[in-house]
Amino acid sequence: MEFPDVLPWQLCVLASDFAGRSESVADGKAWTGTYGVIGIGAFKPQWIADGTNTEGLSGHLLYMPGHATYAAPRNDGSDIGILEVLGFVLGTCSTLAEAKAAMSGCNVVDFTPPEVPIPLPLHVILHDKDACAVVEFHPDGMVITDNPVQVATNAPFIDWHLTNVSNYLTQTPTVPTSVTIGGTTFAPLGQGSGFAGLPGDGNSPSRFVRVLADVRFAQQPKDERALLMDCVRILHNFDIVPGTVMEAAPGGGLTPELTMWSTVCNLTGHQYLVNTLHDPLWYSIDLPTTDFSSSRLVAFPTNGAFTKVEV
Repeated sequence: MEFPDVLPWQLCVLASDFAGRSESVADGKAWTGTYGVIGIGAFKPQWIADGTNTEGLSGHLLYMPGHATYAAPRNDGSDIGILEVLGFVLGTCSTLAEAKAAMSGCNVVDFTPPEVPIPLPLHVILHDKDACAVVEFHPDGMVITDNPVQVATNAPFIDWHLTNVSNYLTQTPTVPTSVTIGGTTFAPLGQGSGFAGLPGDGNSPSRFVRVLADVRFAQQPKDERALLMDCVRILHNFDIVPGTVMEAAPGGGLTPELTMWSTVCNLTGHQYLVNTLHDPLWYSIDLPTTDFSSSRLVAFPTNGAFTKVEV
């Protein structure tokens, strides 16, 4: 999560029988959960920005400035605020197909609680172990798109990102061969030159292409631990060094955008891995042994430190 440090992020646990009702309008969508949910959010357990459930479905809210046109309320029981979507979908759906069908029955409205100091133009990324879909809010309505590359960043809409991939088809992890011009041989200067031209800046289109290259060319891991380690390596490629990305602050001036937290959803091993801004360690939450009898907020662990060794 790349975001200014303006929200009191915590771990969220949503009970497997959570009875939810949208607070976005007077007669908002109501539901009763079936599956336990673990994630990250703020203020209330059901306001989830990122999470997974006991069945191996995950959901993620990503920022979409200038590309999120929410619907007007219908007042027919289908209205739900964008901050409430993941609590509903992860609590009631076990597969991506079920999640897409559930989203199709929602009228997603703008919902920025008074506790949140900034607007929330967002889109929704959904994964199960087999596939991925992106839910976006276009001016002419909600659009649910199957995402064949299974990576996502931020604005613009996913169809633009997928078209942009065609600009980078020559990227390769192998070193190019030498070329002779006018009797002079030009050889690559080092390893990694097959990725020359891969964008290195921090904006969304560049990050999309870069993470796709990482995922596309990552070696097939030998086991689950190796897979999780590769996920961690890929995510840390996108950590923001404080001060290198600045944006307008709500009260004026500039504030740094920060990598507030990172997560890995192990959808087959039913784990939720978390790393936060001020802690070098990764923490693993085991869903099968988590108590989902009650909903609650839990503070991030803060005991992480660089491990001392004697030499």
